[in-house]
Amino acid sequence: MLYRKVPKTGDELSILGFGCMRLAQKDGRIDEERATGQIRYAIDHGVNYIDTAWPYHGGESEPLVGRALAGGYRERVKLATKLPAWMVKSRADMDRFLDAQLRKLATSRIDYYLVHSLNGGTWDRVAALAVTEFLDRARSDGRIVNAGFSFHGLREDFKRIVDAYAWTFCQIQYNYLDEDHQAGTEGLKYAASKGMAVIAMEPLRGGTLAVSPQPPAIDAIWREAERRRSPAEWALRWVWDHPEVTVALSGMNDEAQVEENLAIASGAGPESLTIEEAGLVARAARKYREIMKVGCTGCGYCQPCPSGIDIPGCFDLFNAFHTFGRKQEALFLYVVRAGGFLSGHPAYASLCAHCLECLEKCPQELQIPDLLEQVASEFEGEGLREREAMARRFFQG
Repeated sequence: MLYRKVPKTGDELSILGFGCMRLAQKDGRIDEERATGQIRYAIDHGVNYIDTAWPYHGGESEPLVGRALAGGYRERVKLATKLPAWMVKSRADMDRFLDAQLRKLATSRIDYYLVHSLNGGTWDRVAALAVTEFLDRARSDGRIVNAGFSFHGLREDFKRIVDAYAWTFCQIQYNYLDEDHQAGTEGLKYAASKGMAVIAMEPLRGGTLAVSPQPPAIDAIWREAERRRSPAEWALRWVWDHPEVTVALSGMNDEAQVEENLAIASGAGPESLTIEEAGLVARAARKYREIMKVGCTGCGYCQPCPSGIDIPGCFDLFNAFHTFGRKQEALFLYVVRAGGFLSGHPAYASLCAHCLECLEKCPQELQIPDLLEQVASEFEGEGLREREAMARRFFQG
């Protein structure tokens, strides 16, 4: 495992962090045995940064992490969680959330505490509620050690938030598709110039950049490389090639993913990609932008939908339809997932009531109702009833 220093504290953090938003699941709940085993295995092999948050897994991620870190594991890691800024209505709420998180995580302190999912408007609101005074107080009484924020918004807002407080670190979405999105490379370098550590989230774009096989057009680019690498390795190495990145968070939920990411993190130093390799990644990024329809990362912040729509699931299949060439598979899976054959409740994209709740929640600022209309147009047209009948025969015998 390679490590990088936090400029303001000297903490040495593993370049691979364990993100606990997409833990292993079983029957719709966290698979505690597997998730705990994966977290502990990663720690045993050098990972020392564990990241969770209040809303992950419907509030179950923090308690799971607390239990997983029992038996001496807590002392071996830097633990990160986040203040749910969108839920804060008063200064007192901030203490209430933090104190509850300390109990859920079974710890006396949060090593890296973030104000969660900021954009310009959210920052202005919590700043008016004295969030900086809260952070100062929580640091002075030892409940948190380092203060930071995670960000999904416009670059100009990112810079003014960086300048608004003596932050130790920040967390931004960063991967080779998002070099110019949100904070982007410009924001990365700006934060680093202020002495801040930068945690990169979504380095694999919700798993899109690691899926195998890759879309044929992308796979053809990787085949040109003198040294063969997996899609995940190309994506992670691109992030770690930037010396300003301190940690890249990976939402690992499979033993093979943990093993692969640990192996990559043992040799991915800064500025280690050759000019030719960096050029291949840039070409892959351009090709992905040409063929992808929806920039959804599958974070699930838009859920639950009041109309019962599985919004990330719809977009995942929509991208599979257009990006990966699996058209018939995507059409059938859409009926299986959205037709209610598994859940008992229809969840078609056409059920969107345009309540617009999702627009307020989406960190990617996607125009979700408009995109759901596109999904419905392509997936619910000709042949839908025939696919429903096929799924009915499949599930009902």
